[in-house]
Amino acid sequence: MAPVLAQKARGPVPGAQRVVRLLACLLVSAAALQAARETTLHMPQPGQMRFAVHEEAAPIAASLADLRSLALPGLATIDVIVQRNDTLDHIFRRLQLKLRDLADIRALADARALLDHLRPGEQLTFMHRDGDLIGLARQVSLTQELEVRRTDAGFEAQLRDRPVQAQTTVARGVIDSSLFEAANAAGLADATVLKVAKIFATNIDFMLGLRAGDQFEVEYERLNQSGQYVRDGEVLAARFVNQGHEYVAVRYVGPDGVARYFAPDGRSIEKEFLRAPLEFRRVSSSFSHARLHPILNTIRAHEGTDYAAPLGTQVYAAGDGRIRFRGQKGGYGNVVEIDHGGGFVTVYGHLSRFAALKPGTRVTRGQTIGYVGMTGLATGPHLHYEFHVDGRFVDPQKVRLPDARPIDPGLRADFERASAPLLQQLHISAPLRVASRSVP
Repeated sequence: MAPVLAQKARGPVPGAQRVVRLLACLLVSAAALQAARETTLHMPQPGQMRFAVHEEAAPIAASLADLRSLALPGLATIDVIVQRNDTLDHIFRRLQLKLRDLADIRALADARALLDHLRPGEQLTFMHRDGDLIGLARQVSLTQELEVRRTDAGFEAQLRDRPVQAQTTVARGVIDSSLFEAANAAGLADATVLKVAKIFATNIDFMLGLRAGDQFEVEYERLNQSGQYVRDGEVLAARFVNQGHEYVAVRYVGPDGVARYFAPDGRSIEKEFLRAPLEFRRVSSSFSHARLHPILNTIRAHEGTDYAAPLGTQVYAAGDGRIRFRGQKGGYGNVVEIDHGGGFVTVYGHLSRFAALKPGTRVTRGQTIGYVGMTGLATGPHLHYEFHVDGRFVDPQKVRLPDARPIDPGLRADFERASAPLLQQLHISAPLRVASRSVP
């Protein structure tokens, strides 16, 4: 009852006011409709959804990234991690995609060459609707991605550039218990730690010679893509203090396009021989003139170094030379002997198998000559390594090794110009990212 009385109290609305209100509503509705027309994208019908050939025709379908960012009806995106022995045929069948689309893609010569050989662990991106492939993407290199897109004329393939920026960074650390732990704490990836170990491999024994308190500084590249960290790049310069001895290396790319590392004064940071013929691993038994033999249970000289490593680990030639023996020899089991000239001979025992190298074959430093095993008198898989000088056994960890050739005198001025800013960065008191550049 109260609401009716209140309405009567207000009285009737005059006709002129009703007209004004009606006109105002019409004007607001017209403005809203115009705004909607100006700000709403035209979307094709689901059955017509295709990749556009020309960007101006349908910019929302210009790339897979554009489609991926839109919630399009019925469109599914699947990221696939390639498994061992995977092929596109296996993956299409697993995802229940139509094989006729695969046949059409493989008919594109450029795409077939980049899709036939997949790498285990890599990621492929598929976009489909009800089993019809709409798009496929594969990163074929650090800076390029292959995109296969459906168009009204069929499938098209295109390589898209993915620019990468390199930021120069300096990492510093002190070894407490492990080089990897100290380096990881300083921001270095394991792959970069191994690069540093290879740079100084002829000067420092990273398996036996590291001590608590050893220090390192590494100037390297951090590669970023679309603002996201991708991986570490090249090591530009490094400094390592091992048992009180300082070693400094700087990267220099010569006119031949080959990158090498030199000391600041132009001497080669490398020696003619590796300190250890394996990658950075632990040592199980060092050089000794009196060791209890684990099988014979007798005290006898152990005139070499045993490197414990998994079966099948690659064994490298310690230096350039010629294979003088390859075969079986008593307690050594399968053994390789290399004559390096100048009275230097190296011996590699207990191998599981040999590389395809015959006696008399020339080998280079770092070339694979065999694989870790436990043939002969061995209690477990390891490499027995000996270093002979003029027929005498010497400790391979302590012998003085000859230097490799220094930088060409004609390149000395260019080397000093290029290395000066890199060396300066190693002595900044705090880690600092400085320059950015594009990686081709």
